[in-house]
Amino acid sequence: MDGKLIVFEGVEGSGKTTQIQQTSEWLQSLGIFTLVTREPGGTDLGLHLRHLLLKATKHPIADRTELLLYAADRSQHVEQELKPSLAKGAIILCDRYTDSTIAYQGWGRQMSIEMIEQLNNLATGGLQSDLTILLDIDPEFSLKRILAKRKLDRMEQIDLNFHYRVREGYLSLAKKYPHRIVIVDANHDIAKVTIDIQTLLAHFLKLRS
Repeated sequence: MDGKLIVFEGVEGSGKTTQIQQTSEWLQSLGIFTLVTREPGGTDLGLHLRHLLLKATKHPIADRTELLLYAADRSQHVEQELKPSLAKGAIILCDRYTDSTIAYQGWGRQMSIEMIEQLNNLATGGLQSDLTILLDIDPEFSLKRILAKRKLDRMEQIDLNFHYRVREGYLSLAKKYPHRIVIVDANHDIAKVTIDIQTLLAHFLKLRS
């Protein structure tokens, strides 16, 4: 099987981490070489950048600085992890990628989407996801889900209108790139969402039933 980059996207608390873990265990049980990674934080450098980006600080991170830090993380991630793993035939399950930046910095922060697309292309060298699974959920519900478990990080603390703009951005991207982005309803219970994702991937990867 050729290597594939499968990205999981969604607003905060959409269940990406849980579903990536479930998907990884399922694929590995089928004997499929799988790599789980994330942005930010998929490399040693990325872990440092993740800490900077998600920790609440006394002085706010400027929007442009935030955008460039995400781009730096992505550039290192692509060169160090994604490209080599794809060359080895891995099925990569990545928690966030380029669509996150368009949704969060473009729609959420209301920065220039054209500029972000150019920066994404520079950071990735043109590497796009083969499939993006968009876990769609109401941000108000998903943030309450997070609060029931832990404190919110810097990005999660932004006002609710921001998160609704992010969701709108994701849905706009799914409409624009239906060949690459597939929406999965994340309002259902975990087991139902897992089954929906496995059904989708079985078809996409042409797995035998």
